[in-house]
Amino acid sequence: MTKTYANLIDGEMVTTSDTFEVVNPANEEVVGLVPSCGKEELDRAVSAARRAFKSWRKTSAEERQKVVQGIAAAIKDNGDELFRLLTTEQGKPHAQAQMEIFGAAGLAAAQSTLTLDDVINQDDDTRLSRTRRVPVGVVGGIVPWNFPVMMAIQKIVPALVSGCTIVLKPSPFTPLTTLRIAELIKDVVPAGTVNIITGPDELGPLITEHPDIDKITFTGSTATGKKIMEGASRDLKRITLELGGNDASIVLPDADVEKVAEQLFWSSFSNAGQICVAAKRIYIHEDIYDDLSKAIAEYAKGVVVGDGSQQGTGVGPIQNKKQFDRVCELIQDAKDQGYQFLTGGDVDPSGTGYYVPITILDNPPEDARIVAEEQFGPVMPLMKFSSVEEAIERANNSEYGLAGAVWTKDADKGVEIAEQLETGTVWVNEYLHISPLAPFGGHKQSGFGAEYGIDGLKEFTYPQVITVKRDADI
Repeated sequence: MTKTYANLIDGEMVTTSDTFEVVNPANEEVVGLVPSCGKEELDRAVSAARRAFKSWRKTSAEERQKVVQGIAAAIKDNGDELFRLLTTEQGKPHAQAQMEIFGAAGLAAAQSTLTLDDVINQDDDTRLSRTRRVPVGVVGGIVPWNFPVMMAIQKIVPALVSGCTIVLKPSPFTPLTTLRIAELIKDVVPAGTVNIITGPDELGPLITEHPDIDKITFTGSTATGKKIMEGASRDLKRITLELGGNDASIVLPDADVEKVAEQLFWSSFSNAGQICVAAKRIYIHEDIYDDLSKAIAEYAKGVVVGDGSQQGTGVGPIQNKKQFDRVCELIQDAKDQGYQFLTGGDVDPSGTGYYVPITILDNPPEDARIVAEEQFGPVMPLMKFSSVEEAIERANNSEYGLAGAVWTKDADKGVEIAEQLETGTVWVNEYLHISPLAPFGGHKQSGFGAEYGIDGLKEFTYPQVITVKRDADI
């Protein structure tokens, strides 16, 4: 019998008469039923968050940190159950699901140590002026399907640490693990401080436009981010948007072909390429292009595409049918245009499960859709360049600016190039490393605001300046 999951509202696990199905992308079987919430349930969750905010905002930093540490412990202690459930609904291989679950626990623990100290602006015979950070209020969090647990935690934790309360909406494609975590933390968090409700896509605009929500934090596509920004503008909600990316890697001619091939492969194909900061365009210097492209293609042949719950699987399925169709469309367009493939390119849409073979293209033109658009799937175009200046210009020729990387034995040269890339994050000789203590956010159409670190925590607060005039004659 398929399990029915419950939402967390005001400290209680609640269900609704209307539910919707969650499907395992590996075999298209229904693996859970979850509440289909609308305005009534949202109003109840927001009211609970508003009531809880009145007392939660007055708690000490130490009390908030203790609650967040309890969340971290609940996830870590139940990690083996959670990562298996995550694979079932999301599709990623067990090893990658473990990294997400235990990484989320680590993120919560690390961010529980952050504090927003007062800043003294003036302290002399005339005045004492200080800036304090005060919580924004009730937060609406909207989470994507590619890293559902990590993204949920990176919204819940800074909200709580800053003194806010939150109403969180998981993706309708991947809500199960988050709802199981809700069960685990129900008695850890004070009632109403964390509310988790599920619903169709239509629930998102209701959250964005709700008059009693003070801030929206969203991770997802740029197109949806623009709609959220528009909706939030009606009552000037604060927003944090972590949006799409078409991230470029630049490989210089001194890079060790054998050593870098495997790293470049996983920078693109981890989580089946469904990562906002995955390497989606790889520029390789012409001196090593032939050798490196061959090495990456050879490595790809040894990676198994399949059910993430099966031992030995390296790349799982696309998470949902809509994204599967989009990736297939991009591959078909590349074939129609006559572009060359180093591996992959043949998708069987009639099979069970949303599987796309590892697909690597050989030097397609810069205006190819597979280069200009974010693929968000196991597809990687390799391109040849002649000069560093050319590579930088091509890398920056995008409406996105989320992340990028430079690969070279000369770290100083790598930093010099990194400083010229128009992105929020640039790695030199590594990829996909995001620190919970450093800000993460996009430039251009890749986002608005920041997450992680002190900068991310400030996004959930207002600055308030209090000035006391000394020796006032009153």
